[in-house]
Amino acid sequence: MDVKQLPTLAVLSDYVTVCELDGIKVVRVIHPKATATISLFGAHVLSFQPTGKKDTIWMSENADFGGSKAIRGGIPVCWPWFGKAAEPSHGFARTSEWTLNEHRENDEGVIISLTLQDSAETRAIWPHAFKAELLVEVTDTLDVKLVSTNTGDTPFQLGGALHTYLNIGDITTTTVSSLGNEYIEGGVRKPSAGNTQFDQEVDRIYPHADETVVVDDPALQRRLNVINGGNNGVVVWNPWKALSISMGDMADNSYETMVCVESAVHDRSVTLNAGETHTLSTKIVSC
Repeated sequence: MDVKQLPTLAVLSDYVTVCELDGIKVVRVIHPKATATISLFGAHVLSFQPTGKKDTIWMSENADFGGSKAIRGGIPVCWPWFGKAAEPSHGFARTSEWTLNEHRENDEGVIISLTLQDSAETRAIWPHAFKAELLVEVTDTLDVKLVSTNTGDTPFQLGGALHTYLNIGDITTTTVSSLGNEYIEGGVRKPSAGNTQFDQEVDRIYPHADETVVVDDPALQRRLNVINGGNNGVVVWNPWKALSISMGDMADNSYETMVCVESAVHDRSVTLNAGETHTLSTKIVSC
């Protein structure tokens, strides 16, 4: 994605503008440290590229930016649940319109804050009062925090994920490691050697992964460190060929250049009492 070519709607500061991408508005960051774009639709990080380095975030060439369905690629916000725990799958946050709350910047980088609060539409799906805030810090690293607050009077349970799609050179030579000694696949717990390579579809939850998960990408001659917090598992996913072909918003060969490494609360095990908050985070460092 060439973020510099997007048409500008509003200039907010030297480093931050609001732009248009097909049917959605995006916050564009062009800073000496890095460039990035974040969609107001879904509070969705669409791109991040440290200066002088290759793109870190993968975006499908067939992604739909019309503002009516979830965007394929980037960092979707799965909230207030992950997967098919309820309808819609992965929650409603990734297809909701968020509000640009604040932007801060200095010589080291930019912080963007987007917020979502309960409404008649959200309460029809999930009957709770809440505030969700996505904080995106763009420096020579990408630091994303999802802060959930119970603004009501009664407790609720939640889960979710920062569903990060990483840009890689070749899935067949990529290794993801520091994943712990066990994974969950199809609801079944299986032993793990702590790392995985790819020669078929992989869709696993690693409940004992290290705080820092390492993605070795020899094709692009780099390593990505994915540092997670507030999670109870790391999801690793690659759809492989057949599933890529079956999805209209992915090219047939999309699986070759992406892997998802997701900071997740996969089971709605976080309970927030009135006034309490929870922070789910992921930080991506390109080495």
